[in-house]
Amino acid sequence: MKLTQGTFSFLPELTDAEIATQIDYALNQGWACSVEFTDDPHPRNSYWEMWGLPMFDLRDAAGVLLEVNACRKTYPHHYIKVNAFDSTRGFETMRMSFIVNRPPTEPGFNLDRQQGPGRVQRYSLRAYAADKPGGSRY
Repeated sequence: MKLTQGTFSFLPELTDAEIATQIDYALNQGWACSVEFTDDPHPRNSYWEMWGLPMFDLRDAAGVLLEVNACRKTYPHHYIKVNAFDSTRGFETMRMSFIVNRPPTEPGFNLDRQQGPGRVQRYSLRAYAADKPGGSRY
């Protein structure tokens, strides 16, 4: 199962050249880039671990790619994404976010359905990784 979170998630994996093009676009818009990683890509896990600090003063895609590759080397079996943050007053939000690294096998999610009083249906997602010893911490 391929995790589909963020921009470009339904496309084939981006090459480093395509990643650099997207980073250049973000930097040309004046957005700051940052790199994040996680071993728990649950849709509700919106707070991934940061790799270093946001690069507010960086204006070269090569510098961001350097950080992406350092993160890939340290966490080759994690999900890694690049974020582009717009600090313009009035926006101050993430404008673009896309995955640049995936583990060799993606565990997927299980949909749990429970019937409550009055035939109310409750649904929840559980990562398969949580079933394994030493898996997800959530």
